[in-house]
Amino acid sequence: MSHIPPALFVALAELVPELHVHCVEPWCLIGSAAARLLGAEVSVADVDVLVSRADAEMLATLWADRRDATHAPVDDGRFRSHFARFHFPGMPVEVMGGLELDQGDGWQPVSPGRLVLAGLQGMAVPVPALDDQIRIFESFGRDKDRDRATALRQLRQPSVLSIVSSS
Repeated sequence: MSHIPPALFVALAELVPELHVHCVEPWCLIGSAAARLLGAEVSVADVDVLVSRADAEMLATLWADRRDATHAPVDDGRFRSHFARFHFPGMPVEVMGGLELDQGDGWQPVSPGRLVLAGLQGMAVPVPALDDQIRIFESFGRDKDRDRATALRQLRQPSVLSIVSSS
């Protein structure tokens, strides 16, 4: 696995236990943080959390004092969710409740697919499996998402071991 940047570690150390305690329905990380937890060499500026709409509403109430009321996500009309951005130590956390994507054929829910648990200092962090993360990034269709999908695909490459013979 690639090195986890200190800012990401600090954010996850506070965030993940709270999500395990307070979310009623399944949740997971998506985006660059999830890719990094699987070992992709990508930069991480924030933590994206995919939750149900009800859990997003509950977290918004729970973390009301952390809410970044000035943040407006860049929206190209392709995404919609019950969205909020929160201040956490290390880096911001963006919660997306009931995330949907419109690729030109109407609004469709973003499904994380099969989840795997990434271990981080004894914490179990649910993230989409490798192929599901690639699918999600490709469906988003932005340049930064295509780059992240490429970084994840590189994890599929078998390591090459050079065998040296001494004669």
